[in-house]
Amino acid sequence: MNRTIVGIDVGTTKICTLVADVHESGRVNILGVGLTPSKGLDKGVVVNIDEAVSAISTSVEKAERLSGYRIGTAYVGVAGRHISSLNSRGVVAISRPDHEITRTDVGRAVEAAQAIAIPTQREVIHVIPRAYIVDGHEGIRDPVGMAGYRLEVETHIVTGEVMAIQNLIKSVQRAGVEIDDLVLQPLASGEAVLTPEDKDRGVVLVDIGGGTTDIAIFIQGGIWHTVVLPVGGNHFTNDLVYILHTPHNTAEYLKLKYGSAIAVPPENEEEDLIDADTFSPGERQQVSRYLLNQILQARAEQIIELVAAEIRRSGYEGLLPAGVVLTGGTSQLPGLEDLAREMLGMPVRIGAPADLSGLAEAIDSPPYATSVGLVRWGLRHGLTAVSQGGRDGSGWRHVYDRFKMWMREFLP
Repeated sequence: MNRTIVGIDVGTTKICTLVADVHESGRVNILGVGLTPSKGLDKGVVVNIDEAVSAISTSVEKAERLSGYRIGTAYVGVAGRHISSLNSRGVVAISRPDHEITRTDVGRAVEAAQAIAIPTQREVIHVIPRAYIVDGHEGIRDPVGMAGYRLEVETHIVTGEVMAIQNLIKSVQRAGVEIDDLVLQPLASGEAVLTPEDKDRGVVLVDIGGGTTDIAIFIQGGIWHTVVLPVGGNHFTNDLVYILHTPHNTAEYLKLKYGSAIAVPPENEEEDLIDADTFSPGERQQVSRYLLNQILQARAEQIIELVAAEIRRSGYEGLLPAGVVLTGGTSQLPGLEDLAREMLGMPVRIGAPADLSGLAEAIDSPPYATSVGLVRWGLRHGLTAVSQGGRDGSGWRHVYDRFKMWMREFLP
């Protein structure tokens, strides 16, 4: 059976709306794509609601025209510098006389894990069960039906600032779309570019977007660590603007046309020079391609160093034999994969959405990993898992409904 699912990636540089028929096997048939430059966002956070609403509305309308489908609800990606995460454990006693573990017991354990102090200005986006422990036996993925006296659950809890989340919700709703669920962007990207084997072995997903770099560590099939770094592809372009004294559009063109994350000294200095605009109208300058790539390499090294530091901070650096998967628009910078492999000392590859049909040629590249992942997320977690409530978005995050959603995933 096919389902029509909509995903909206509200990013710093672009807003992408996908309408897709998704088969139970996971194959995605793209019916419509609405792509528009992002406005009103900075590092993944809405800073101007009117501009954000206008951009989202334009993206949605394009997808509707192309697909012939009227968009009413969608899965929406959330990221930004306000995102943080932590791991928590919940413990409950098994109440049945025969000590058989039920879904109710699992729900109680997850509730217990969420009983932690969270500042009033933050709210929970995801409570994700990682693994279960029954009477001290670890690594259990489905405890339902097992016998035991004590059930523990390890969860990964993702939180965000209340105002940042509410502004995103308002922007999408004012564009005429209700929210099926808010999904952390690296989780969505992981749905699109990681295999179950990657997640089982241990892998780091690094989604380098325009304004942020999203990191997610998957081990034993579950999510163990997430973080959003406030640096991305726009910083490469801004570096070129400041150092080469060239307009932003020209800097972006130079980055895409001649850029590389590894600077190689030229054999011929004359062939190394590139004509470029200056800030003075009508004036041109010659820019060294070697200097251009030195600037890009410096920024690339900084991002990779931040990724390495985050892997070390997580404490899981020895549990990642599948290495690192780079995705997002900036992952396409030539040389970045090789540079990351050299600096991190682990396997590195570029991840792009696969197993697509329909308008697949438009989105089968790393910049669209989040958009495709949102659609796949909708298939795996159900279209009605989260209550929507009123227009103010107050009902979208009902805790019990989220427990049901995660039980769908971990307790088939």
